[in-house]
Amino acid sequence: MRLIAAFLKLIRVPNLIFIALTQFLFYYCILVPLLKPSAAEPSIDQNRFFLLVVASVVIAAAGYIINDYFDVDIDQVNRPKKNVVDMIVSRRWAMLWHFVLSGVGVALSLYISWTTGLWYIVLANFATVFLLFGYSVSLKRKLLSGNVLISFLTAWVVLILCLSEYHLTLRTQVDPAWLVVQNKIMRLGFLYAGFAFILSLIREAIKDMEDIEGDARYGSRTMPIVWGMNSTKIYIAVWMIVLLALLVTMQVYIIRFHWWWPIVYSVILIILPLAYLFYKLFKAMTPRQFHFLSNIAKTVMLTGILSMIFFYFYL
Repeated sequence: MRLIAAFLKLIRVPNLIFIALTQFLFYYCILVPLLKPSAAEPSIDQNRFFLLVVASVVIAAAGYIINDYFDVDIDQVNRPKKNVVDMIVSRRWAMLWHFVLSGVGVALSLYISWTTGLWYIVLANFATVFLLFGYSVSLKRKLLSGNVLISFLTAWVVLILCLSEYHLTLRTQVDPAWLVVQNKIMRLGFLYAGFAFILSLIREAIKDMEDIEGDARYGSRTMPIVWGMNSTKIYIAVWMIVLLALLVTMQVYIIRFHWWWPIVYSVILIILPLAYLFYKLFKAMTPRQFHFLSNIAKTVMLTGILSMIFFYFYL
């Protein structure tokens, strides 16, 4: 039981549930309802969609494993009580599980691409495995590159689904109404992907400040080490202002549709927590305080993604 608990901790089960939840909500609350009036079926049917979710989850799990594999020394400093590799799970088994899970994810992606003709899926997921490995080996220790990569991969969880409907160019020529549906899917897909991307940039920078002690000891070149804590906070603040401005603008835009419940939800559970994070940002000094801010950002990511549920009722 101790080994099983350590393995579940290693693969970050709550984060994997979040990935699956994001894809399920976008598929069933946005993609399917938008296609329903035209009696069109998604390019990825329900069975293959389920396999795609599994592929996304196991590839992410493999990424978490390889990240901990290469972060053993740093984690001994930053979070010694949470370290699993070398303490409970051997490095050899960690590497084996990384390759097994990555292989399963790529194999499932290959099957989906083979049966749907959407070859970008296997290519993108294979590239994700490669990039996650590269991130763990070196990119996460370099200025900005690791943060941008992880933020893009977070956004890709949504983009991989909305792009699946974008390849039907012939259909848009035959049925102009399909172009309208396709544009709505793309707009909502990029809306949530952009939200995830910016919020992930913010959270990754906060985590870098939280982990500055271990990162500095082992030669990492993260933002707080290269730029300093104050400059990193200014970087985060700029992105937060951009995100808050976009969110407020979006609420003003949807007032004309009288979507009052989504507006109330967004203000209370997304905008106000972000404003509170902004307020606390420049006062934070200790790893514990930065960890608290990171958890706020993670919670806002969850409430933001859960807002997809409203589209099921309003589309």
